[in-house]
Amino acid sequence: MTAATATAPKGLESGAPRRGVLSKIVDRLGSGAVQVVMVVLGLFWLVPTLGLLVVSMRTTQVNNAEGWWTVFTKPAELTIQNYQNLLGSGFTASFWNTVLITVPTTVLVIGIAAMAGYAFAWMDFPGRDTAFLIVVGLLIVPIQIALIPVATLYGNAGIFGSIPGVVLFHVAFGLPFAIFLLRNFFVGIPASLLEAARMDGASEWKIFVSVVFPLGKPAIASLGIFQFLWVWNDMLIALVFADTANQPMTKYLQSQMRQFGSNVDILSSGAFLSLIVPLIMFFAFQRYFVQGMMAGSVK
Repeated sequence: MTAATATAPKGLESGAPRRGVLSKIVDRLGSGAVQVVMVVLGLFWLVPTLGLLVVSMRTTQVNNAEGWWTVFTKPAELTIQNYQNLLGSGFTASFWNTVLITVPTTVLVIGIAAMAGYAFAWMDFPGRDTAFLIVVGLLIVPIQIALIPVATLYGNAGIFGSIPGVVLFHVAFGLPFAIFLLRNFFVGIPASLLEAARMDGASEWKIFVSVVFPLGKPAIASLGIFQFLWVWNDMLIALVFADTANQPMTKYLQSQMRQFGSNVDILSSGAFLSLIVPLIMFFAFQRYFVQGMMAGSVK
């Protein structure tokens, strides 16, 4: 035995990787206990959402007099009158405005970014690397510096205050991150698959539609979730570029705020209705979410 071997730590002598404290705790507790802890943490995370639901189903007088947790002893206080009043107001129109803004924006960002990501990953053209560096540089450009110039441009073009104007702004500022994410995922696709398709006579469009796009579903679904949530919950762009007739839910709810939150019945019910669609969107594509989050992380 050499001197180096004799002085080596016991864990390194056997070649076994050193284990972290967290892995040791998991082994001690067992997988069942860890699952119980995760369930408890998940339920704890849902407490604010549960409180929001309860507040939205009680009158303003009751909410001002009691905490929402008293509903467990007084379930008769629950009512759907707040939702009936909300749906009978301008909230319904703002909901459809939000849909008309979010869905086209998400579709356009995914479609354009997927084609651009494929071009940056697998097509050779002059200035490709320079163009991709410009796209990466646009990631750090803050939205706020473009508000006034774009508002002036929209005013000259006659689309200020319209839904297409809001959609175009979201698409322009959503593309840099989308292209960066999808390009990093597409570049990890085995080149042999693309070469085999080219040998079979497939065009670049056919390769993109039949090979690259299906394999990119994890990253595309993850991007779709991110983009959908960003646009659905946006209020800054809506405040600047959407007029009253085309305002989304976020701007409508902001316009309903009164001093000291005296209309908590409207705000709570509107807030709860606004989060239902994003939850459906997330759970529909959650199996792709983790894979998409890891896209390009090992490159």
